[in-house]
Amino acid sequence: MTPDNNLAENAIRPFVVGRKNWMFAGTPKGARASADLYSLIETAKANGLEPYRYLRYLFEKLPFAMSTEEYQALLPMRLGPEDVALKNIASGV
Repeated sequence: MTPDNNLAENAIRPFVVGRKNWMFAGTPKGARASADLYSLIETAKANGLEPYRYLRYLFEKLPFAMSTEEYQALLPMRLGPEDVALKNIASGV
């Protein structure tokens, strides 16, 4: 078996593709918003969450978060796939 860096290359590939798109973000604030969202999605993936389900869960719960602890509880590393299941979102749990 030969050593390779395929895992590292695969992990950064979406960033390299996205880099060209970020050139056209329009404003520094738009670029920052894109980077923040991208970071959130990649962190969700790294923590075993399906990004679409995580974002639906986040956007459903975020308006009700009032404290730092409640915001932190919504971070991808604090949740599991069972937390962001679509059934939980639909039932309001």
